[in-house]
Amino acid sequence: MALFGNAHSIDPAKAQQEYARLLGRGEQLRAAFLLIRDTLLFTDRRLILVDKQGVTGKKVEYHSIPYKSISHFSVETAGHFDLDAELKIWISSSTTPLKKTFTKGVDIYEVQAILTEFVTG
Repeated sequence: MALFGNAHSIDPAKAQQEYARLLGRGEQLRAAFLLIRDTLLFTDRRLILVDKQGVTGKKVEYHSIPYKSISHFSVETAGHFDLDAELKIWISSSTTPLKKTFTKGVDIYEVQAILTEFVTG
Protein backbone atom coordinates (compact mmCIF):
# COMPACT_ATOMS: atom_id res chain seq x y z
CA MET A 1 0.00 0.00 0.00
CA ALA A 2 3.06 2.26 -0.18
CA LEU A 3 1.95 3.88 -3.43
CA PHE A 4 -1.64 4.64 -2.43
CA GLY A 5 -2.22 8.39 -2.47
CA ASN A 6 1.33 9.18 -3.52
CA ALA A 7 2.20 11.29 -6.53
CA HIS A 8 4.44 10.80 -9.51
CA SER A 9 5.29 13.26 -12.26
CA ILE A 10 3.48 13.25 -15.60
CA ASP A 11 4.43 14.84 -18.90
CA PRO A 12 3.45 18.55 -18.77
CA ALA A 13 2.70 18.61 -22.52
CA LYS A 14 0.24 15.72 -22.13
CA ALA A 15 -1.36 17.39 -19.10
CA GLN A 16 -1.52 20.73 -21.00
CA GLN A 17 -3.63 19.02 -23.67
CA GLU A 18 -5.77 17.01 -21.25
CA TYR A 19 -6.60 20.01 -19.03
CA ALA A 20 -6.60 22.75 -21.71
CA ARG A 21 -10.19 23.75 -20.93
CA LEU A 22 -9.14 24.70 -17.37
CA LEU A 23 -6.39 27.04 -18.52
CA GLY A 24 -6.76 30.73 -19.24
CA ARG A 25 -5.62 32.36 -22.45
CA GLY A 26 -1.84 32.03 -22.68
CA GLU A 27 -1.59 30.12 -19.38
CA GLN A 28 1.17 27.53 -19.50
CA LEU A 29 1.47 24.33 -17.53
CA ARG A 30 4.90 24.09 -15.87
CA ALA A 31 4.64 20.73 -14.08
CA ALA A 32 2.04 18.08 -13.32
CA PHE A 33 1.81 15.32 -10.76
CA LEU A 34 -0.69 12.47 -10.76
CA LEU A 35 -1.96 10.85 -7.58
CA ILE A 36 -3.99 7.67 -7.75
CA ARG A 37 -7.14 9.62 -8.67
CA ASP A 38 -6.21 13.27 -8.29
CA THR A 39 -3.86 15.61 -10.14
CA LEU A 40 -1.75 18.64 -9.13
CA LEU A 41 -1.13 21.14 -11.93
CA PHE A 42 1.44 23.92 -11.55
CA THR A 43 0.84 26.64 -14.14
CA ASP A 44 2.64 29.94 -14.60
CA ARG A 45 -0.33 31.63 -12.80
CA ARG A 46 -1.72 29.24 -10.19
CA LEU A 47 -1.86 25.80 -8.64
CA ILE A 48 -4.80 23.68 -9.78
CA LEU A 49 -5.93 20.67 -7.76
CA VAL A 50 -8.08 18.19 -9.67
CA ASP A 51 -10.00 16.18 -7.08
CA LYS A 52 -11.89 13.15 -8.43
CA GLN A 53 -14.73 12.16 -6.12
CA GLY A 54 -17.10 9.26 -5.64
CA VAL A 55 -16.69 5.60 -6.43
CA THR A 56 -16.45 6.09 -10.20
CA GLY A 57 -14.42 9.30 -10.13
CA LYS A 58 -16.80 10.88 -12.65
CA LYS A 59 -17.57 13.77 -10.30
CA VAL A 60 -14.59 16.13 -10.31
CA GLU A 61 -13.89 19.23 -8.25
CA TYR A 62 -11.31 21.75 -9.48
CA HIS A 63 -9.53 23.93 -6.92
CA SER A 64 -7.72 26.97 -8.27
CA ILE A 65 -5.18 28.49 -5.89
CA PRO A 66 -3.48 31.69 -7.06
CA TYR A 67 0.17 31.66 -6.00
CA LYS A 68 -0.37 34.98 -4.19
CA SER A 69 -2.75 33.13 -1.81
CA ILE A 70 0.00 30.78 -0.68
CA SER A 71 1.41 32.24 2.53
CA HIS A 72 4.17 29.66 2.92
CA PHE A 73 5.09 26.06 2.19
CA SER A 74 7.42 23.35 3.40
CA VAL A 75 8.95 20.20 2.00
CA GLU A 76 10.07 17.23 4.02
CA THR A 77 12.53 15.07 2.16
CA ALA A 78 12.58 11.30 2.35
CA GLY A 79 14.86 9.74 4.94
CA HIS A 80 16.96 6.62 4.53
CA PHE A 81 14.09 4.29 5.39
CA ASP A 82 11.24 6.56 4.27
CA LEU A 83 10.65 6.50 0.51
CA ASP A 84 8.22 9.42 0.43
CA ALA A 85 8.60 13.20 0.62
CA GLU A 86 5.83 15.51 1.80
CA LEU A 87 4.74 18.93 0.59
CA LYS A 88 2.69 21.21 2.85
CA ILE A 89 1.12 24.39 1.49
CA TRP A 90 -0.55 26.99 3.68
CA ILE A 91 -3.28 29.00 1.96
CA SER A 92 -3.85 32.48 3.44
CA SER A 93 -7.50 31.73 4.22
CA SER A 94 -6.77 28.51 6.18
CA THR A 95 -4.74 27.54 9.24
CA THR A 96 -4.48 23.90 8.16
CA PRO A 97 -1.97 23.16 5.42
CA LEU A 98 -2.76 21.25 2.27
CA LYS A 99 -0.62 18.08 2.41
CA LYS A 100 0.56 16.01 -0.53
CA THR A 101 2.90 13.03 -0.50
CA PHE A 102 5.35 12.34 -3.32
CA THR A 103 7.08 9.07 -4.06
CA LYS A 104 10.82 8.66 -4.26
CA GLY A 105 10.60 8.97 -8.06
CA VAL A 106 9.59 12.65 -7.82
CA ASP A 107 12.23 15.33 -7.32
CA ILE A 108 10.74 17.26 -4.38
CA TYR A 109 13.36 19.95 -4.97
CA GLU A 110 11.83 20.57 -8.41
CA VAL A 111 8.43 21.06 -6.75
CA GLN A 112 10.00 23.45 -4.25
CA ALA A 113 11.72 25.38 -7.04
CA ILE A 114 8.43 25.81 -8.94
CA LEU A 115 6.67 27.09 -5.83
CA THR A 116 9.57 29.38 -4.95
CA GLU A 117 9.57 30.89 -8.44
CA PHE A 118 5.88 31.78 -8.31
CA VAL A 119 5.20 32.42 -4.63
CA THR A 120 8.14 34.79 -4.14
CA GLY A 121 8.06 36.25 -7.65
